Amino acid sequence: MARFVPKEKLSKKAQKELNRQRRVTWDFSPVTRTADSRKVYNRKRNSRNRDDYGPGVFFAV
Repeated sequence: MARFVPKEKLSKKAQKELNRQRRVTWDFSPVTRTADSRKVYNRKRNSRNRDDYGPGVFFAV
């Protein structure tokens, strides 16, 4: 069993590794996941929502 060593007495490399292990709790970074602005042009969003036929075809009299 490893003996307890205070964080202050660890080497900088060991402290970095310990901090890295403690930080990894998410599968993704919640900070970088932001909602896209609806005002900005997005080619994928616009092509996905496009309706080629339009309402005129279904309501033709």
